[in-house]
Amino acid sequence: MSTHKNNSGITAPKGFSAAGRHVGIKKNGKNDLTLVACECPATAAGAFTKNLVHAAPVAWDRNVIKAGGMVRGILVNSGNANACTGKQGMTDCLEAAKTYAGLLKCSPEEILICSTGVIGVNLPMERLLSGIKETFPLLGSGINHDEDAVAGIMTTDTYPKTVSMTIELSGKTVTLGGMAKGSGMIHPNMATLLAFVTTDAAVSGAMLQKVLEDSVEETYNMISVDGDTSTNDTVLCLANGLAGNKEISAEDEDYRVFRDALYEINKKLAIEIAKDGEGATKLLEATVSGAKTKGDARLIARSVISSNLMKAAMFGNDANWGRVLCAMGYSGGTFDPAGVEMSFNSAAGSILLMSGGEPVPFEEEKALAILKEKEIKILIELTDGSERATAWGCDLTYDYVKINGDYRS
Repeated sequence: MSTHKNNSGITAPKGFSAAGRHVGIKKNGKNDLTLVACECPATAAGAFTKNLVHAAPVAWDRNVIKAGGMVRGILVNSGNANACTGKQGMTDCLEAAKTYAGLLKCSPEEILICSTGVIGVNLPMERLLSGIKETFPLLGSGINHDEDAVAGIMTTDTYPKTVSMTIELSGKTVTLGGMAKGSGMIHPNMATLLAFVTTDAAVSGAMLQKVLEDSVEETYNMISVDGDTSTNDTVLCLANGLAGNKEISAEDEDYRVFRDALYEINKKLAIEIAKDGEGATKLLEATVSGAKTKGDARLIARSVISSNLMKAAMFGNDANWGRVLCAMGYSGGTFDPAGVEMSFNSAAGSILLMSGGEPVPFEEEKALAILKEKEIKILIELTDGSERATAWGCDLTYDYVKINGDYRS
C-alpha cells in the first residue's frame, strides 16, 4: 500500500535536509545552488546520459557510484553546465566537493555533483564556493526547504516538480521523496533532466542500482520533447536505512514493493517533465500494446512521441494519424501494419482512426474537440504479441523556437 504526497519532496524521508538559494551564477537572481544532505551515510545509485560528450559532473558521479562507497550529500548548480570545460571542469568538481565535504565532515568522494545550464563556460568558482558556505547553514527539512531546493535546479522549467510517497516494508513505514528538473533537450537515453530521489529505506547498493536502472528504462527513457540528448543528464537515488526495515538485498516481496514505489515516483516526475516541455501546450501519451517484444513496444511508442511532424499536428489540433503510422514504420520496431488499430483519446472523448490496418472514416469536428484538450492519448493496438509500453511527450510550438533562439541571453 502506498500513499502519494504531492506537497513535499526531497526532504520527506527521515534524515534528509536541503537548501537552495541564489549565489550569483544566474543573471536573473533566481535560485542557482541546491544542497542536499543526509545525516548518516547512504547507499547510492545513479543513471546517466548516454551522450559521448558528457559534462564533468557526470564523470565525477559515475566514479563515485562505481566505487560503491556511501554518500553524504548532493550539490547542484544551475545556470552553468560545467560541460565541455576540459580538465578545468574536473578540477572544479573536486574543489566544490572538498568545500561541501568539509562542511559535512566527510570525504569529497562522499559528495555527488550535478550541473545544468549553458555548455562550454567555466564555472564561476569563487561565487560557487562562497555560495556553498553561505547556503550550508540554511539546510533543513520541510516544504519550504523542498521548494527552495527544487527552485535551485531549474533552468527553463515553468514550474517545480516534486513528489513523495509512503509504503510499508517489513512492517515499517518507509518514505520516498523526489524532485526533478527538465523542459528542453529531452529525449530517450535520458534528457536534459536532473532527478533526485531520497528514501529512508534500507537497500543494498547492488539492489538500489538495479531497481533504479530498471525504473529509468520505463520512465525517463520513455519521454521526449525535442529529440536532443544532453551532456548532463543524471538520476541519483540515496537510501539511508533510517526507516528500520530489513535491508533489501534480494529480489523478494519487499524488493517488489520498493521497486513499484520507485517506479511511481520516477513516472510522476518524468510525466511532469514531458508536460513542461519548452513552449508546450499539451501532454502527449502514446501507448503501444500487442507488440511481439517489450523492445518493439518501446521503440514504436518512443518514435511516435518523438516525431516532429506528429507533434506539430497535435499543436494544430490536426488528426493527421498518418504521421503516427509513419513514425511507427521507421521506429526500428517490428510489427504487422495490416493489424494496426489506432485511436486518439482525451477528456472530450475517443475517436477510432484505423482498424485492421485500414482507415476508419471519422468526424473532423469530433476529432478537433478531442485534440483541443491539454492531455492527448494515442492508443495503438497491434496483433503481434502481448507486450506493451508507454511513452510521453508534448506538442511542438512556435514558443519552442523562441525559447531556444536566445537561450544564452
